[in-house]
Amino acid sequence: MPSIMNMNGFRNITADELKTMIEQGSLRLVDVRTDAEIARGKIPQGDSLPLHLLPLRLGEMDKNSTTVFYCQMGGRSAQAAAFAVANGFADVYNLQGGIVAWVRAGFPIEP
Repeated sequence: MPSIMNMNGFRNITADELKTMIEQGSLRLVDVRTDAEIARGKIPQGDSLPLHLLPLRLGEMDKNSTTVFYCQMGGRSAQAAAFAVANGFADVYNLQGGIVAWVRAGFPIEP
């Protein structure tokens, strides 16, 4: 990926970069928003894992797979990405601007 790793050990990516990564396959896309937010729409390939549950469920995730976190605007997912890196995850990304950026780029969401 052309994006630069930040000091927290993960990379911020754009909606266009995420779309390319999804098309290439083999990544886990994690939506850290609340159930109420997710009910308004989500990125089709995303798995729901609200931020407050991440510490309890991180052990269920593969530390060696490419993992992309997203939320509404990118703040909570940056926290999730930093937490994952601090817990040994190797290939971690944060969707800058969250699902808002995804929608603004014209990409689909599903109910």
